[in-house]
Amino acid sequence: MSQYVFQQLINGLSLGSLYALVAIGFSMIYGIVRLINFAHGDLVMIGAFSTLGFVAMGVPWPLILVFVLMIGALAGMTIEATIFRPMRGAQQVTGFIATLAVSIVIQNVGLMTLSGQPRNFSFPAFMRQRVQLGSVSASVTDLSIIGLTLLLIALLLVVVYRTRLGTAMRATADNLMAARLMGIAVNRTILFAFAIGSGLAAVAGLMWGGKFGQIDPLLGFAPGLKAFIACVIGGVGSIGGAMLGGYLLGLAEVLFVGLLPPAFSGYRDVFVFTMLIIILLLKPSGLFVRHVEERA
Repeated sequence: MSQYVFQQLINGLSLGSLYALVAIGFSMIYGIVRLINFAHGDLVMIGAFSTLGFVAMGVPWPLILVFVLMIGALAGMTIEATIFRPMRGAQQVTGFIATLAVSIVIQNVGLMTLSGQPRNFSFPAFMRQRVQLGSVSASVTDLSIIGLTLLLIALLLVVVYRTRLGTAMRATADNLMAARLMGIAVNRTILFAFAIGSGLAAVAGLMWGGKFGQIDPLLGFAPGLKAFIACVIGGVGSIGGAMLGGYLLGLAEVLFVGLLPPAFSGYRDVFVFTMLIIILLLKPSGLFVRHVEERA
């Protein structure tokens, strides 16, 4: 029994790590430009298929990780500069509709160019091995996902709180107009925020494919939606809240399926959205409260 419970906890932390990486990008973008970017989840799909392409070319896995991060960042920067930047200052609903449109375009371009047929995706053989931790064991894949996520989050916190770019991002998030008056290059700061968040989402796509073994052009919908829920749970606009919300959501979802009778396993999404409703009723601002003005 202890092995089973431990495995469910590891599964929950692994899934929560993926949600957290995507949710952090959601929160960063919303915190700076007050834009709920529903196209953000599609960066997960771009990261997953980019990984598949690099694997086919025989690129070493450490380089694949770097390249996927760069491709995600470039995709996010392109979307921000060509689509969202011209709409900045418009009503918030305009940006909201635009993100949905971008998401649909990305998904349909993926279906037209890649077909809707799921593709097999696997990590190297050693990633499927198990590591003995006392009387219990865990897969190298799950441990790697958890470890890499924590490393990326630590690097992100260093950037946000220990660099000039991070200072500019926090100043822009607090008051965009005041940041511009203080000489901060607001457009460049927002562009880098999109790059960082999108790069993390692309890496989440790499790990998502390795964990679940299959990818398709609609892959980004589920993790994108769950990551948004994680943001709401933790507090939209808070990096710490997004991270905590991702882990709470991952653990709750896995433990709901793993510890309750099998008859309830089909209701995992019902459980997730019920949890969201309860949190919104009890603490609408999320676990990390942050009052922000609305702007597109």
